[in-house]
Order: sequence, then C-alpha cells, then structure tokens
Amino acid sequence: MIRPSQDGDLDAITTIYADAVLNGTGTFELDAPDATEMQRRRQEVLARGLPYLVAEQQGRILGYAYANWFRPRAAYRFCVEDSVYLAPDARGQGVGGLLLTELIARCTQAGARQMLAVIGDSANAGSIGLHRSLGFAEAGVLRHSGWKFGRWLDVVMMQRELGLGATQDPL
Repeated sequence: MIRPSQDGDLDAITTIYADAVLNGTGTFELDAPDATEMQRRRQEVLARGLPYLVAEQQGRILGYAYANWFRPRAAYRFCVEDSVYLAPDARGQGVGGLLLTELIARCTQAGARQMLAVIGDSANAGSIGLHRSLGFAEAGVLRHSGWKFGRWLDVVMMQRELGLGATQDPL
C-alpha cells in the first residue's frame, strides 16, 4: 500500500535512510541524520504542499519517497526533485516503481511541471533504470562531483515533464 507518511513512520524512514547513507552511493550525505532532523526535513516538504509517501506491507514500511523544490528559491516551486529510498530487502521488487508512480501523480496534482532526479553514482543502474522506465530522460552527468567511500562519484541528472509541462504558464 502506498500512502502519505505519518509521524509514526519516522523511525522506519530514519532507519531506511541511514542504511542508504552508510552503505550506498545514491545519496552523498556522509553522516546519517537522526529522527529529529528527518522530521524537520519531512515537515519542510509537507509545508510546501508536496507529497511524502511510504510503501507499507503488513504494517512494515518498505520504503519512502518524497518531492521537494529542486532548489530553495521560490522560482523553482514548479520544478521538484524526487527522492526514493527502499529498505535493502525491498529492492528489486517493484516497490520503487509504485512509490515513484504515485509521487509523479501527486506532484502533478499539486501543480508541479517538471520533476528532476539527481541520482548519485552513474553506476546506480537500479535508480537510473527506474526513472527511465517512468519517462525520465537523461539531462546530463556531473562528472566526479562527489567523494564517498574513497572514490569519485558522478551525479546523473534526469528530467520528466509533469502535466502541461512548459506548454502553459503555471498560474
């Protein structure tokens, strides 16, 4: 089941993200934030009227996804960046696709016109493939822009129009 996140999901969300920080290259964060910081980040997303979703199965949170403005300046308010994180044992089972599909729908409904994926590590085939399968196209690669686990990492930028895209003014 894909649903809006709740305060009670925060421990699971924090644990899932900590695994991504400590063991993966999908995020360039080096220190896992605590639950208080994760709650602050979630509240920022929700305050902007953007979705913060979880995938739940039999009471267990398998992953989460949210969108936030690509950059903090108000001019970016119609351009969102997605984030999708899964528990290690939930990867490769279609959960990411379910989360991202619902995230796209809710961001479109909220009035966003562009969605960006800022994917850590050009070797992150799972995330790149997930985004490509849902209509994202590569917009560029920032070579050797992150240093994690003793190596340089690229950032793959992907983009997808939402709703009317740029064919009409948003207001």
